[in-house]
Parts: sequence; C-alpha cells; structure tokens
Amino acid sequence: MKQYLSTLYLVVCAFVITVSFNACTKYLDKAPQSDIDETEPFKNFVNFQGFVEELYNCIPLVSSADYHNNWNFGEEELWELGETRLFAEAVDQGDYWGWQTRYYSYFKTGGDPVSNNRFEKNKMWGLSWYAIRKANVGIANLDKLTDATQEEKNLIAGQLYFFRGWFHFMIMQYWGGLPYVDEALPTDKPLTLPRLNYHETAEKAAADFRTAADLLPVDWDQTDRGRQTLGNNNFRPNKIMALAYLGKNYLWAGSPLMNKESTGSESYNIEYCKKAADAFAQALQLTESTNRYELANFSQYTQLFYTFNQSGRLPGLKEAIFVENLAESGGRWRWNQVNDFRPMTINGSGIKVYPTANYVDYYGMANGLPIVDPESPDPESGYDPEYPWKGRDPRFYHDIMVDGEKCVSNGGLVGNDEYRQYASLFTGGLYRTANSNKAVRTGYMNSKFTSKLLNDWEGYNENNVFVLSFMRLADVYLMYAEATAVGYGTPQSKAAGYHLSAVDAVNKIRERAGVGYVHSKFLNTTENFLSELRRERAVELAFEGHRFVDLRRWLLLTKRPYTLKKAVEFDRGMPNQQVYADPHNARVLNFRETILLERQLSDKHYWFPFLQSDVNMYEGFKQNPGW
Repeated sequence: MKQYLSTLYLVVCAFVITVSFNACTKYLDKAPQSDIDETEPFKNFVNFQGFVEELYNCIPLVSSADYHNNWNFGEEELWELGETRLFAEAVDQGDYWGWQTRYYSYFKTGGDPVSNNRFEKNKMWGLSWYAIRKANVGIANLDKLTDATQEEKNLIAGQLYFFRGWFHFMIMQYWGGLPYVDEALPTDKPLTLPRLNYHETAEKAAADFRTAADLLPVDWDQTDRGRQTLGNNNFRPNKIMALAYLGKNYLWAGSPLMNKESTGSESYNIEYCKKAADAFAQALQLTESTNRYELANFSQYTQLFYTFNQSGRLPGLKEAIFVENLAESGGRWRWNQVNDFRPMTINGSGIKVYPTANYVDYYGMANGLPIVDPESPDPESGYDPEYPWKGRDPRFYHDIMVDGEKCVSNGGLVGNDEYRQYASLFTGGLYRTANSNKAVRTGYMNSKFTSKLLNDWEGYNENNVFVLSFMRLADVYLMYAEATAVGYGTPQSKAAGYHLSAVDAVNKIRERAGVGYVHSKFLNTTENFLSELRRERAVELAFEGHRFVDLRRWLLLTKRPYTLKKAVEFDRGMPNQQVYADPHNARVLNFRETILLERQLSDKHYWFPFLQSDVNMYEGFKQNPGW
C-alpha cells in the first residue's frame, strides 16, 4: 500500500500545482496561467468540482475494459475448458493470487484515472487507493472553498466523503478489515496505520457514508448548481445513494463472515443488521416519496441491463442507483464481451461462458415455489422433469435460453440447418458437441445481457450498450428484507418508520416479475425465510456480480451444493418442429444433471490475499489467514 500512497501523493500534488483538470469540461474552464496559487484548485465550486471529477474516473470499469471480462465468481457460470487467463477460472482452482496474476482480472494494482486507455480503467485495487488519497486531499482543503454557496460546499464535501467510504468498502468486502486511511498521509514518514478488523473498518466507512448522506441532496437536478448540468447528474452521489451504501456497509458488517472475522461468531450480528435495516428504510422511504428511483416495469426489464440499436442510450432506467465506470460502455461491449455468450457454430469468436444448470435451478416456478429436486416431479410446486421449462418464473424466460429456442432468424443464413438455427442443447446436440472446449457444456445459454438472436450474420451483436450496476433499487429492497428479518427478528418485522415488512419487500420484487409471493411455509422462522430470500437474490440479481460476495458473507462458499457446477442432460421427447414451435413447453426424456466441476475450497478462500510486499511493510499490516 505504501508504494501506492506515495505515488498517489506525487500525482495529486502535480495535478494540483498545474491545475490540469481534464476530467470534466462541463464544470471546469481552466485559465491558461502556468503559475497558479495553491488555493486556486479549491477556491470555487467550478475549480473544486474539476478536482473531484477524477474520482469518477476511478470507479472500476468491470464489463468492457478488456477483451474478455469476467465478474461472476460464484457457482453461476462455467467458462470454456482450458481457459486459464481468467480470474474466474483461478477462483474455480482456488488460486486467489489470480486477482493480480491472471490477465483478465479487474482487481489489479495500477490504473490511471486520467488516461484514455480503457485498459487503465479496470484495476480496482490501484484505482481505489488513488481515489482514497485524492478524496483525503480534497477533504483537507475544504476550508479553501471560500467563493461558494453553502449548497456548493455541501455538494463538494458530500462527494468526497461518499467516495472515501465507497472505495474503502469496495476493497474491504474482498480483503476484509483494512487500515482505514482518513487523512492525507505524509510521504516522508513511515506508515504505521494498524490493520483494523472488519467491524472497525465498517464503522469508519459508515461515518463517511452518514456524513455524505447529511450533506448531499436527493436529486442534483433540483439544486441551483445541478440545474446548470441537467441531464449529466444521474449517477452522482446523492442522499439516497449514500443511505443505501450505509445500509449495505452495515449489512455486510452484520453478515456471518464479517462477524466471524471480527468477533469469532459465525452468526449474524443483530445490532449491525438493525442499523442496516434502518438505513435502508430511510433510503427506501425517500425513494418512494420522491420517485427519484423506481422499479422498472417488467416489460422494460431488458433495458435495466442493455440497450440495442438505441443511438447509444444508457440502460438502467430509473432503477440503476450506482454503476460501473461509463467509459467504453458501448463499442467494447460488442467487440469484446458479447461474443462470449454463444457457441462457435453461430458466433465464431470469443472465450465462451454459459450458465450452470445448478444455478438455473434457482429460477423456480411462476407460483413462487422453488424446485426441490430438478430430477423429480413435485406436485406442490407443479414442477415436472418431463416438462422442465414449463410454468417457470418469468425471469427464467428472460435470462436463460433453453433447447429449441431460435438463435438465427433467417434460416437461409445457416443453410437451413435446423440444428444451427435453433438451439440444439439436448444431449449430443450440435451446440453441445461442436468445438468441444467452447461448446455449451452446461446445456443453457445466457440472454440477460444480449439478444437471443445473437449470431454472426444478423447484426444483433452490433449497437449494444451494456452497463453493469453496482447497485440498483431491487437490490436495496432485498437487502432491506434480509437486514430487517435478521435485525428485527421475523419475516413480518418492519424497520421503524417504514411501511414494508421484510417479506413485503421480497414480494414487491416478485410482484414486478409476475411471480407468486413467498409461500407461508417460509414465513414461520427467520431461517426458513432467509433460504427463500437467498434464492430470490440469486434470481433477481443473476449474473450481475453479486453472488460471490453473497456466498462468502453467508459462509456458504465452501459448502455443498455451492461448490458444484453442473450440466443438464436430456433427450427430446417430441418431434423437432413441435419443440421449435413452443420450446418452453417441450417434453423431454431422461432429464438429469451431472457434475462438471467441484471446487475444492477451504476457509482461507473466504478472503483474498494481500500482496506480500504490502504485508511486509510494517508489523501492523498482517496477511489474511492461510495465505
């Protein structure tokens, strides 16, 4: 860490001296002087905001910065056989050093927030420490902001405190407790900051998020300064965002993994969960009273994740709260990432990745009941393994492609080969066997982030814009449900001052999707409710980068069945043309699941290792257990 802080200090000083504010032309009109007083960068809102803007460039670009991007490290995806450049594959092998050594990893050291090179935007570790240093420099100079209204002072300070908390939070959820850097450290003295435990670190992050929430407006567009940049304020930190992250920070601190790291107990920490529930309640109450954020209609569900051929329009609607770095959200997604989701027989490039069968099983039935055993009929839920895709959760049909679905609209483009035009995902089908290491080994394909008609001929892989949300409103409702059920004791509990109970919040998300409410059998105990809540998070937030952290914080990562990655095997049980006419209601035979991979993970795999050069800096900076 010392090498990063020292470098960052020099970079920031050079930046301040030259007033080289090239991050935001909307806010900064740089004077052409070469010698400028040291107070110049901070004297008014326009100059200080130019300084702050670089923090936005430090937000990691997760999905489109490199040629093949991976951000799902739980049991939800299987990447192609033999591909060792991906951090996702390293996690499968238990090689967490891969956060730094694997070519395709967005956690790396380094990163340059002022560079136009997209490869500098996906290095979370390096950019986070840079941003923390910059936020501290800004906070230390708040007293120099003299030519400003109180509103302008609050906007500047609120952003700085939010980002200091947020970048610490991004690191600590993977590495655990940290030395919390809340001042601009001198570079001529040795580092002596102790490594705090998780709870201690979370308390400091909470103070920053709380301060930010107190300073920031609900909507920048409703402020005098924000009105000058209407249309460009959507993803700036605001009061609701800060409260939501305050809640998330507390919920993580209250989760079993983080509580174990701090206290030795593997249970939830009730008090932290109460604090989380209260913060989420404030955020949701403000959301609902102002309509600053809204759940999208299910008819618009696709537009939460990507837009196609809409002149570069960003996805997310009013549900997205905080998103990845918006650089390269369009073109690189098409040329790099989108090619990975379909087999070579219709999309002839990419490193291939497909949903695992065991993860697809989380998508239960439309009546709201889960699938207990995918190989056995269940009269209660109505699931039948001879019709495994019939009557399922509507999000299943949106997110997942099954056997027989059309993949090429114009069959003439593939020589009217039905096994190329329609997904041949049955055992022995073309999609399952051609180019074996890149074939659809799991039996399912992902359609959450791109068109089902993605192929090499019809243009559906062009003009996509994808943005990964770090937080969206549905997530906040689900986190509120978890925190409230645990913190206040029952699925029927409510946080003070808010009208929804824990189960109401889950049902609000299910209602949007057209799924049955949580069944009464899951409401008799908090533990039973949590099992269904966890399944709901798996479905609603599928493939959005949340699952790995969830499995870790729940202490489930090393336990079966969460260590398994499976495939589905079956034969078609009706003529091909009937399958193509209605694939979701098709009959199959010999339906079964097979294990493709089982992770061999131990307790040390709940936390990433720090670089050895960092832990050797001084005695108080200790390595994570097992590394």
